[in-house]
Amino acid sequence: MRFEDYRLATEIKRNLEAMGFRRPTDIQFKSIPPILRREDVLAIAQTGTGKTAAFVIPVVQVLHERKKSARTEGIKCIVMVPTRELALQITEVFLEIGKHTRVKTLCVFGGVEQAPQIARLEKGIDVLIATPGRMFDLASQGYIKLDHVEILAVDEADHMLKLGFLKDIRDLIRFLPGKRQTLFFSATINEEIKKLAYSLVNSRAIRIHISPKDPVAKNIQHAVAFVEMDDKRFFLERFVRENPDIKILVFVRTKVRAERVCKAMERVGIESQTIHGDKEQQERQNVLELFRQGTLKLLIATDVSARGIDIANVDYVINYDLPDIAENYVHRVGRTGRGDKKGQALSFCAEEEKAMLTEIEQFLNRRIAVLEIDRNEYRETIRMTEDVPDKWKDIMAEIEEAEKWKKGKRK
Repeated sequence: MRFEDYRLATEIKRNLEAMGFRRPTDIQFKSIPPILRREDVLAIAQTGTGKTAAFVIPVVQVLHERKKSARTEGIKCIVMVPTRELALQITEVFLEIGKHTRVKTLCVFGGVEQAPQIARLEKGIDVLIATPGRMFDLASQGYIKLDHVEILAVDEADHMLKLGFLKDIRDLIRFLPGKRQTLFFSATINEEIKKLAYSLVNSRAIRIHISPKDPVAKNIQHAVAFVEMDDKRFFLERFVRENPDIKILVFVRTKVRAERVCKAMERVGIESQTIHGDKEQQERQNVLELFRQGTLKLLIATDVSARGIDIANVDYVINYDLPDIAENYVHRVGRTGRGDKKGQALSFCAEEEKAMLTEIEQFLNRRIAVLEIDRNEYRETIRMTEDVPDKWKDIMAEIEEAEKWKKGKRK
C-alpha cells in the first residue's frame, strides 16, 4: 500500500511525497487507520522505524478535516516528550506534514525565554509539543488551557519513565477531558511501562507490537572491538583519521567524560563538539544544526541528551563506553540506519565492561560480531600520538621481548 492510497488530504499527500515518503513502514501501516478512526493506540516498535510519522500523519489529517468543517478553539492535541531535542524534532515533522493545512503547531520547553512561546500561544494553536516542566509552568500561569484537548500523545514513553516523569504524566491526565483519544508510543516495553500504558488508554485500545527477533534494525551492521579503557581515545582518533568525510556520533557514559574525550580529540587536531544536559539549549541546538548540515563531523553525546534525536545520514555510531542499561544499546545504534538507509556501529569494550556486553547480548538474544584487532595493529594504534602512557611502553616492551624469545625458540 502507498500513501497515495490513504484517505488523506491532498495537501498531506503532497507533503509526504516531498519528504520522500512513498510507502508506510510496518508501524505506520498498523497505526494510521485506527488513529484516523479515533481509537486509542498503544504501539511498541524499535527505534528508527518511523514511529513519529505513525501518529503525526493521522493527527494532522483529523485536525485539518475538523477545522475545515467546524470552528474550533483551544489546543486540540498535546504531545508529551522527555527532552527538548525530541520536542523540536517532532515539531519539525508536524510542520513538514502539516504544511499548507489548517493545523497550527507550537513547541514549548524550558531553558529558553518563555515570552516568545506565550506570544504564539495567545495567537491560537492546535497542536502543542511540550516537555513537562515548561508545559506545567505555562499552564499554572494561565497561558495553556487544557479543557479542549481531544488527543494526547505520549512519545518515547520508556525514556520518560527513566527521567522520572511518571508523576507529571499522571498530573496532566487529571486536567484533561475524560473523553479523549490517547496515543502511547514507546521503543521498549516492560511491566512498569505496561502499567502506565494501560492506565492511560481505554480497555478497547488497539495494541500494536512490532517485535522482530533482532531489536537492532536489519540495515545496521554493528560490531564490538576489545580495547582497554585508557586506549579508547587512540582508537577513536585512528577511526576519525581513516574516515575523514563521514558523520560520526560517539556515545559516552557521562557529561564529564564527554568533555574529556572532546579535549583529547582537540589535542590531536580533530574538531569535535559535545551535547549533554549541562549545555545551554541554544548551544545544543547550534551544535545539532552543525552536525545535521555536515559542517561538524564528530559529535560526542550522552544518552540523556541524544536519545530520540533523528539526524539524517549519520554514517557511524561509536559506543566509546558501553551503556549501563542494555536496551540503550539499541537506541544508540539506532541513531544510524534510519528509515531505509544503511548504517554502521562499533562499540569499544574494555575488560571492566565485559559484564555489560554480556547483558546487552542477552537483551538482543544474539552475540555481537567481534572486530578482531591483532597485537601489532593494537600497538600501531596506541603509538599514533606521543602521549603514550608509561604502562603501555612497559607492556609493549614485554610483548616485543616475548616475540623475540619465541623466534629464538623456533630457531
